[in-house]
Amino acid sequence: MIDATHDPARRSWVESANGHSEFPIQNLPLAVFSPLGGAARGGVAIGDAIFDLAAALEADLFSGQARDAAEAGAGPVLNPLLELGAGPRTALRARVSELLDAGGADRANVLPGMLHKAAECALHLPVSIGAYSDFFAGIHHATAGGRINRPENPLMLNYKYVPVAYHSRASSVRPSGHHLLRPNGQRKRPDEAAPTFGPTRNLDYEVELGVWIGPGNELGEPIRIANAARHIAGFCLLNDWSARDIQNWEAAPLGPFLGKSFCTFVSPWIITPEALEPFRAAQPPRPDGDPAPLQHLWDAADQESGAFDLEFEAFLLTAAMRDAGTAPHRLSRAGGDVLYWTVAQMVAHHTSNGCNLQSGDLFGTGTLSGTEPGTAGCLLESTFGGRDAFKLQNGETRRYLEDGDEVIFRAHGHRAGFASIGFGECRGRVVPAPGYE
Repeated sequence: MIDATHDPARRSWVESANGHSEFPIQNLPLAVFSPLGGAARGGVAIGDAIFDLAAALEADLFSGQARDAAEAGAGPVLNPLLELGAGPRTALRARVSELLDAGGADRANVLPGMLHKAAECALHLPVSIGAYSDFFAGIHHATAGGRINRPENPLMLNYKYVPVAYHSRASSVRPSGHHLLRPNGQRKRPDEAAPTFGPTRNLDYEVELGVWIGPGNELGEPIRIANAARHIAGFCLLNDWSARDIQNWEAAPLGPFLGKSFCTFVSPWIITPEALEPFRAAQPPRPDGDPAPLQHLWDAADQESGAFDLEFEAFLLTAAMRDAGTAPHRLSRAGGDVLYWTVAQMVAHHTSNGCNLQSGDLFGTGTLSGTEPGTAGCLLESTFGGRDAFKLQNGETRRYLEDGDEVIFRAHGHRAGFASIGFGECRGRVVPAPGYE
């Protein structure tokens, strides 16, 4: 629900938060950070600073459900906080908003040691990830990718009936800012008689919305779609790095394996469902002739507000651009209305066979691509499987990523009558493949 924490007129005494493109007082995302010389602990972003939950607890600034949430979120992982669900999480948001409000009576109680300069802190994975499932819900991406190998039938028969997904590797998820080692694997060009082993030649990125699971469910007890939102604790940006040549060779018949499992990057901030409330939108209606969702995937309220009006951007910063001090080249910009399935439908389907989710589990929605030029969320689409090179603003060309390339994702919510908020960046630089013995 929209409440005082969303008031666009609300300002913070933390001056950098006022007009901040990512973290104004209307956002207040969660993270795990380490201050200089300190241990990892939970915090809340406010402008260019991080509010320290453990320090605020020591000063006795919380009570009731807000205190329960702060205690659960003050440690080195946020799983206990996510497990508590929306009530304590919302109470914590309201209390932190009060403490940081420019006109609030509690300002004097926030001591300098409770705020840390974000630029001087290390950011970590916010949760211990037990499982990671990657969906394929971006229908324009699915269609464009399918056309490369199946021009007459780009979508498989099941696509419009089921939120297709596969289980990827939780162990190789890393937070933004790490380097990406170009993976080795088997790859085979069409003109080669047999595969060879070596570094991927076709390294790609995929722009996705990441979803953090909160309260889980018991094995054998499906989550009904009407209740699915209660199990969604937050969102992030997700880069599903993809080795297309390894993927193409290995995927048949069981699906992605080494072409995907080598690494996934996420932005470190958990953007809460409460912060995204002003940017909720109706799920786009299905085209005429498409089947209606089966009953376990249908909820009228979810159709009315289960999507998000967000803008996602991908940028490329090459080594030459970095050396020249030039700005990164924007690769794509697409909205959040390109998903054929809502996040609630993903949760409901994932558990419909009795599969249990746990606090801190991660979903990827699938690649966010539109249909217009400049909206493709990966290079597979924009180069038609590597066939067509494209030119960057400095004259360089690319089909796939080269060593030294840095990929940067950003996302923002903009809506009249509300303060704009952002997700922070998800970025990573490609470095050469490790040696293999």
